[in-house]
Amino acid sequence: MLNAIWLSLVLIAVVYAAFTGQMKAVADAAFSSAESAVMLVIKLTGFMIFMLGLMRVARDGGLLTWLARLLSPLLRRLFPQVPPDHPAMGAMVMNMASNILGLGNAATPFGLKAMVELNKLNPHPGVATDPMVLFLAINTSAITLMAPTGTMAIRAAADSAMPAAIWLPTLFATTCSTIVAVSTYYLLRGRARFAARPLADAPDTTPSNEPYLETPDDVAPDPRTSPLRSTLTAAIALSLLVAVGLTLANPGEGRGPGDAVREIAEHWLIPLLVAGMLLVGLRGGVRVYESMVAGAREGLDVVVRIVPYLVVILVAVGMFRASGALDLMIRALDPFTSAVGFPAGALPMAILRPLSGSGAFAVMAEILEAEGPDSFVGLLASTLQGSTETTFYVLTLYCGAAGVREVRHALPACLMGDLAGAAGATAACHWFFG
Repeated sequence: MLNAIWLSLVLIAVVYAAFTGQMKAVADAAFSSAESAVMLVIKLTGFMIFMLGLMRVARDGGLLTWLARLLSPLLRRLFPQVPPDHPAMGAMVMNMASNILGLGNAATPFGLKAMVELNKLNPHPGVATDPMVLFLAINTSAITLMAPTGTMAIRAAADSAMPAAIWLPTLFATTCSTIVAVSTYYLLRGRARFAARPLADAPDTTPSNEPYLETPDDVAPDPRTSPLRSTLTAAIALSLLVAVGLTLANPGEGRGPGDAVREIAEHWLIPLLVAGMLLVGLRGGVRVYESMVAGAREGLDVVVRIVPYLVVILVAVGMFRASGALDLMIRALDPFTSAVGFPAGALPMAILRPLSGSGAFAVMAEILEAEGPDSFVGLLASTLQGSTETTFYVLTLYCGAAGVREVRHALPACLMGDLAGAAGATAACHWFFG
């Protein structure tokens, strides 16, 4: 699908430009967009490396393990078909805890392990079970409590005056996505159309009744703590909370509480996030510098991986925009999308997000460069980036790992979550930014 979209962008741009006399503009856009993509990566690299280093400190400090313990009772209710001591439960807990922290690289291995382990309970090999479908629906719409650091890095590189302003709207949007995806799962699971039926060519197997032993890799060890580190961490955290309270209580002359809340949302979140992650590492006895360096190496790997996606998609979108075809499409769709408060300029982002995370990331960067990072379209595109996961990628990767060919009602649940995420992002941006 992404191949078809990328090819269509380039060919439509060239053909449309040939009839409108914009061929020079398209040629210039190909070179300038490639150069802009590389410059964007250079600006992005430092912040991305730093933030992923902080993520590593928080993970080594035990934040991931704490979240896993917090989620275990909820998952036992959501997945009653899965025995509590089955390895699939441990893998699902760690996957969701990783997603909540925004640790996508850590979440994927746990997700793959969860699907493989869930398949061991599958009475119909090749057909997704109810726990598999629910797990996929939650994964493609996972709530991320941590700030969308990659999006904020792009916004900062685009000279945004408030790169962190999209944190709360993103949280609202992804909450809508998760609620709708899970609700759709429960709504459709009893329909005869989506019943689990054995495949004609599937082997006749039954789930194993052997006892389940959780492997050491399923749960991370508890970090070492000490009373001194715990006291110091609590004191620093308390002082920051007092500072926040004083700012809210004394917003300044001519300013109201709403102005103080906006200032905290726009300017305090990143410093507080940095301090919070470091405090987790401090309390857990982490060698913070070494952990930061290890995480920074992972961040560098992430940056290197997204370079080809950024260059390729930015060139295609830049050519499409320079040809005038994008303006034509926006003018045609704007009466319909504007009627529901969704500017047509953000449509490319909404369409590409379920197909490719890196592609959507690049399109968002292009929109920020063209429209401005603090314009309504730029803010909406930034919020859409974090509203859902890459639906088709997750379905393909996870189902492929488990050998699942029939996903039943997983796709409708995931797509409804995508739609709800876009609607939630639009509503949140209107609410927060007018």
